[in-house]
Amino acid sequence: MSEKIVQTAGRESLGEFAPMFAHLNDDVLFGEVWNEGSISVKTRCIITVVSLMATGITDSSLVYHLQNAKAHGVTKSEIAAIITHATMYVGWPKGWAVFRLAKDVWNEETEAVTEKDKYQNTIFFPIGEPNNGFAEYFVGQSYLAPISTQQIPIYNVTFEPRCRNNWHIHHAKSGGGQMLICVGGRGYYREWGKDAVEMIPGSVINIPAGVKHWHGAAPDSWFSHLAVEIPGEDASNEWCEPLSDDDYDKLK
Repeated sequence: MSEKIVQTAGRESLGEFAPMFAHLNDDVLFGEVWNEGSISVKTRCIITVVSLMATGITDSSLVYHLQNAKAHGVTKSEIAAIITHATMYVGWPKGWAVFRLAKDVWNEETEAVTEKDKYQNTIFFPIGEPNNGFAEYFVGQSYLAPISTQQIPIYNVTFEPRCRNNWHIHHAKSGGGQMLICVGGRGYYREWGKDAVEMIPGSVINIPAGVKHWHGAAPDSWFSHLAVEIPGEDASNEWCEPLSDDDYDKLK
């Protein structure tokens, strides 16, 4: 039998001033609705977090429901996927606002034994596994973690210092391309024939189909970005030559 939800905040805060509201909050909303057994409390926690996120509420009430979600089994990786998925529908500013709160609630850290561990403790999204499937197209070590594999594919790509991918082009007859959203560290994005653009947490790069480019970490920093694949007709990826050390070392 699942744990019964008991709430007394309404009476404690508004019992004398608004007794009916306190009754509806404590006895009806939490006493009856939250304890109705058709869906699990964990599912109700997720629904509530997404509902508050959609309306732009990021005050103590959302913090409470994030804490409640964690207490009822929502893991760090699950809440990251939930917020990312909801962000696609309710907007990036709301997603960033909720992530700032969720990062404090799910603040557990792994033992920082390696530089990778230390860096993982600074970002919300998982670093993932070595990116062996695309290793031939990278200079240095990169990692890949799937965040969403349905609807719009989203991956967290992490680069060790100095790591970067080869020049490449996203092709499509229509649509297509890619969006990069920096979520940790410092790195660069560069289009063919243009200067490199520095990326720090919150930076967003929109890459149309047909544009030759590369992206990767700064020489002195790890770097992570979400790679959002934009749907397109007959989409494909063309890998080109690697960026030479001489050209990379010209970056400041």
